[in-house]
Amino acid sequence: MPRSARRGWRGTCTATSHRRVGVSIGNREWGDEMRTRFALTVRAARIIGTVVAVLVTALPGGLIQRMRHGRAAGGRHIRRRLVALLMLLGPTFVKAGQVLGTRRDLLPSTLCDELSLLQDSVAPLDAEQTAIALAEAYGSEVDDVFAELDPQPVASGSVASVYRGRLRSGQDVAVKLRRPGIERTMSADLALIRGGAALVARLPVFRGVPVEEVVANMAGAVLGQLDFEREADNLRRLRKNLSEVPRVWVPKVYPEACRPRCIVMEFIPDLAVDTAERCSPATRKRLAASGMAAMYQMLFVDGFVHCDMHPGNLYFTRSAQAVVLDAGFSVQLTDRLRRLFAEFFMNMAIGRGTHAAEIVIQSATRLAEDADLDGFTVRMADLVMRSHGQSAQEFSLIAFAMEMFDLMRRFGIHAAPELVFPLLSLLVIEGAIRRLDPDMDFQEAAKPQLMRGLFGEGDIRGR
Repeated sequence: MPRSARRGWRGTCTATSHRRVGVSIGNREWGDEMRTRFALTVRAARIIGTVVAVLVTALPGGLIQRMRHGRAAGGRHIRRRLVALLMLLGPTFVKAGQVLGTRRDLLPSTLCDELSLLQDSVAPLDAEQTAIALAEAYGSEVDDVFAELDPQPVASGSVASVYRGRLRSGQDVAVKLRRPGIERTMSADLALIRGGAALVARLPVFRGVPVEEVVANMAGAVLGQLDFEREADNLRRLRKNLSEVPRVWVPKVYPEACRPRCIVMEFIPDLAVDTAERCSPATRKRLAASGMAAMYQMLFVDGFVHCDMHPGNLYFTRSAQAVVLDAGFSVQLTDRLRRLFAEFFMNMAIGRGTHAAEIVIQSATRLAEDADLDGFTVRMADLVMRSHGQSAQEFSLIAFAMEMFDLMRRFGIHAAPELVFPLLSLLVIEGAIRRLDPDMDFQEAAKPQLMRGLFGEGDIRGR
C-alpha cells in the first residue's frame, strides 16, 4: 500500500474511531440521564403514595376531631399528621420543614409551631458507613491527618455525623463528616419539591402568594447546609466577629485538616442542653446577656447572621460562656439591609411607629398589586405604640413579630428573605433567653450594638 494511501487509511480509521467513541459517550450520557429520570420517577411515585396514604387517614381524622372537640382540635390534628408525614418522607423533607417553620411571615404561626418540633431522626453512621465517608473525604490521607478518631459518633443529624478525634499536631477536635450520597438524595428530592411548587403556584387559592420564591429560598437554605467549605468559612467569620463580645465561644476551625466533605474544628467538651438549668440565678443572667449580645452583634454591627440559633446550636457552659455551633445556615445582609434593620429596631424601641412602618415598606422585596400602604402604616404605628408602652416583662418579640407579619400579609407587603431570616433567628433565641432571665429588657440590651451599628459608637468589651 502506498504511503499516502496508508496515511489516508489511518486517518479514516482514526475518524471512524472518534465517531465510535463519540457515539459510545453519547450512549452512556443518554443512559445516565434515563437512569436519573427513572430514579426520580420512582422517588416521586413513593412520595405521592406516602402523601396519599397519610392524607387518607389525616383528613377524616381531622374532621372527626373538629366535630368532637372543635375547630382548633381538628386543625391541630391535621398539622401534627403533616409533621409526621415529613418525617416519613426523609431527611430532605425534615430539613425543608425546619426551614419553612421559620417563615412566620408567610405561614400561620400554629403551623410554624408544629414544624419547629421537627427533629432529625436519622440513625448515626455505622462503622462501615463511617469508613466510606472517611474514604470519600480523605482518600488515603486519613492516617496522615488524624492520630486518633473515635468511630462512635458523639452527635448525628440528617446531613452529617460528628466524631471526636485528635490531629497529628495534638489538638483535640470535632470531626463533622458528611453522609455518603446525601447530596444526591437531597438534590433529587428538592428538584421534586420545586416541581410540585410550580404546580401548586398555579392554583387559584395561592394566587398572589410567592410559592415558588419561598420554595427556592428554602431549597437554597437546605443545600447550603451541604456546602461544608462555606460552613467552615462561616465559622471562621463568626469566630472573628464575635470575638468582640465577652463570654461568647465559637470553635476554632483547622483549615489544614478540613476537606470539602468534612469540617474539623476545636472540640468543646461537656456540652449539654440543660447546663444553664444547673447554674445559679446570677450565672443564668450572665448567660442571657452573652447570648443576646452575640445576636445583636450579628444583626446590627456585622450584618453576618447565624440563622439557626436553636438549642442544638446554642449551648451554655458552667463558666457562663455562650457556645455557637453549626453555621451552615447563615445570611450576609447588605449594608443597606443591616442599617434598615437597625433603624427599624431603634424606632420600635423609642415608639416611632410611622418611621418603623416606612422602613418595613422600604425593605420589602415586592408589594402586591392591591397593597394598602396607608392602611399598613396606620396599623403598624399602632402596634409599635402599644408595644412601646409595655414593661420589659410584658413585651414579647414573638408576639410583636407575629402581629407585624400578619399585618404584612393582610396589606400585601412581602418582606425580603434576607431580612426575615435574621429577624426569625431573634425570635428563636428569645425563648431561651426568657428562660434564663425572665426580666431581660430586649430593647435596652440592644442599645450598645445599635449605637455601634448606626453611629459607630459604644464599646461592649467591658460589659
